[in-house]
Amino acid sequence: MLAAIAFVFALTACDTLGLSLPSERALEDGAANTLSEAKSLGIKGSYSTSQGTSSMIDLQVVRPNTQHATVTTGDEKVEAIIVGDTAYFRGQKFLAGHMGNDPLSQNLVKAAGNSWWKGSPGNIPSMKEFTDGASFRASFLGSANTQRTDHQTVDGQGAVELSGARADLFIAAAPPYHLLRVHLKEGVLIDAMYSVDFHYNDFDRDFQITAPPDVIDFSNLSTLPPVYTVVSVDTSRCGSPCIVSAQLKNLGGATGATGPSTVTFTMAAAISNTVLGSCQSTVAPDVGYNGTTTASCTITVGSQPENAAVVTATANNPGRG
Repeated sequence: MLAAIAFVFALTACDTLGLSLPSERALEDGAANTLSEAKSLGIKGSYSTSQGTSSMIDLQVVRPNTQHATVTTGDEKVEAIIVGDTAYFRGQKFLAGHMGNDPLSQNLVKAAGNSWWKGSPGNIPSMKEFTDGASFRASFLGSANTQRTDHQTVDGQGAVELSGARADLFIAAAPPYHLLRVHLKEGVLIDAMYSVDFHYNDFDRDFQITAPPDVIDFSNLSTLPPVYTVVSVDTSRCGSPCIVSAQLKNLGGATGATGPSTVTFTMAAAISNTVLGSCQSTVAPDVGYNGTTTASCTITVGSQPENAAVVTATANNPGRG
């Protein structure tokens, strides 16, 4: 019994003296090397931009050039898939914020709905300093660290904390010494991000990231569902009955909408703007990109206008929903 107690005491003493703990070089090499050598990895956490906007990110990286990310900023959420030099995005509020405020642009946003569209990879932070081993080493390791704290825990794993003026790094205490967490110090800017707090996970996991199907390309509007606009309104047959029609132009494609487009005709008194009657027409069949068609219906007039009346037409395009 005394021998056993002495053995346990000896192990404890070794740990206290740091003899059984990994060296700082082993920790740094492990963190940088596992970033470089991992076939894939995941990052979850938060960051802020120079404008003070805070965001949450859930990122999966697959070597050599594939990523999937979900970024949430307030009530705005955007999902991105990057495969090589091509990026795909999904998120209606994000799209609306990056399109013009004119009616045509917002009609395109509505038509796109929650579909995937092609965009620039530059809309997602590169995060090279957080995902590439060499860049991570240059930014955070070596002389950048001035303090070490052992016996830490991150997400249930034993960790060693290495701290410096730029960041607090948490590295797994057991081989191969994966990076577990990066927490930037206040005011430090890396990869255009402040207040970074990233947790690392899922090293070498198969995320099965692929390019999405049925993608909208705004450089080729025929990939959109129908987006009809009113070119002109014809009231030449508005008598008793009042038959009205409108010429329409499709700025999108011919398929992909959740339902048919419609045109609503409204007759209003020219002076008082009192609505005198209305009718709705379904656009059918659909025409292709830049094609024209007409829609017509009969307005039942409840009362005669005191003077002239004005008929307007408004197209409604349900888009992809």
